[in-house]
Amino acid sequence: MTPRKSTEVRRAEIADAALHIVATRGIAALSTQALADAVGLTTGALFKHFPSRDAILLGLAERVVELLAATYPDAALPPLERLTKLAAARLSLVADSAGVLTLVMSEQFALAMPKDAARRLREAVGDTHRFAARAILDGQTDGSIRADVPADGLALLFLGAVQMTALLRRAGAAQGADHGLTTLHVLMQPNPPPESS
Repeated sequence: MTPRKSTEVRRAEIADAALHIVATRGIAALSTQALADAVGLTTGALFKHFPSRDAILLGLAERVVELLAATYPDAALPPLERLTKLAAARLSLVADSAGVLTLVMSEQFALAMPKDAARRLREAVGDTHRFAARAILDGQTDGSIRADVPADGLALLFLGAVQMTALLRRAGAAQGADHGLTTLHVLMQPNPPPESS
């Protein structure tokens, strides 16, 4: 007889299945029946792990936050390496779980979620921006990143480049998909000192 899965394991499976449904069939397809079918449970058994549909959506948001948090590299790494590893980890995450990208970027889904779930996702996006801005500021301080552009602005460009790269890869535009990140890396390089005449 197969051992019974813990509630914690089941909750993660349910959230991962919800992410898969969102990524492959769209937000409108995320019903309790579709979710129960995806994990091999009845809807009644699904509600043993989550007391309501809102609780499922909050669990989904918390799973996304957990997945995103696992992509942060060591803050002690050199700033550009930190940013490079963050970009690679996020791109790998959305390649493996495209629902993360859909959930984080979809205004429609944010409006359909309970307030607590939408707030958790906004906080995760804010945490990512702060992490990138901190790495950039550290690079500006040590001279490895140009200091004539505000760190917050470069962080927004960095995050936009990661998101667009993920979207292009997801759309199958593998050729050229990474040009934005490569170009941004070049643009972040410190300006050479002016030549003296």
